[in-house]
Amino acid sequence: MNELIRDLLTFPFLQFAFLAALLASLACGIVGSFVTVNRITYMAGAIAHSVLGGMGIARYLQREQGILWMTPLVGAVLAALAAAVVISFVREVAKEREDTVLSAVWSVGMATGILFISMTRGYSEDLMSYLFGNILMVTPRDLILMVLLDCVLAGVTFLAYTRLVAFSFDDEFASLRGVHVPFYNLLLLCMTALTVVLLVQVVGIVMVIALLTLPAGVASHFTRRLSAMILAAMIVSALCTSGGLALSYVADTPSGATIILLTGMVYGSVLAGRGIASTVGRA
Repeated sequence: MNELIRDLLTFPFLQFAFLAALLASLACGIVGSFVTVNRITYMAGAIAHSVLGGMGIARYLQREQGILWMTPLVGAVLAALAAAVVISFVREVAKEREDTVLSAVWSVGMATGILFISMTRGYSEDLMSYLFGNILMVTPRDLILMVLLDCVLAGVTFLAYTRLVAFSFDDEFASLRGVHVPFYNLLLLCMTALTVVLLVQVVGIVMVIALLTLPAGVASHFTRRLSAMILAAMIVSALCTSGGLALSYVADTPSGATIILLTGMVYGSVLAGRGIASTVGRA
């Protein structure tokens, strides 16, 4: 642990990694709570996997075409928002089967990403870092974009909190009270898309859903108020991401997998504790 503290004070890349973990936790607490309450984890999964397409195209344009500002993180934002718009349109306008559309978004996004990564000379190894995360490779530019995304999410949540809560718990009643449900459905999916992009930097595409939902799941066992749930989920996420990053650095294990395992252990411990308390209470 002393070595970790010394290196943290010495190496900027480690400082960037811990800062990225904390920035991602803010979005995770806010949007993860709404995703959990609305039970749209499967939609978040489709958005997450479509992100690979945007990252692959962005890497190709950056390296092969010389468009330097088109970083993988920018590509991820564009792809995630596009997927959110497509899913919302299909749900509200086209009235297609959700499972079919989500499967299409999921698979086409992944296939597009793999194709463009394979076309980028010398960068096919990026596929593993995109799928499983590499938080130690976060750059100052990535951190700036993460801060901007956090500010957007926090600002939208503050301005639309009442209507988002009404939409989340009873969309029919909210519609009767004048809330434009399709718009807030699209808004929530776009917020989910931005959060997915933030979390991909931490744990990768494959494991992003676990980090999006498990902290909120832990928080839901201790409070029924959405505002308190958001705050608790932020704290749980921050502890799990920073703790998992520290453990992975000390033990020399993959950071994304270590973060998810720690988060899963916390969630499992809470479930077990609640189960034991319930059994004792009935005895």
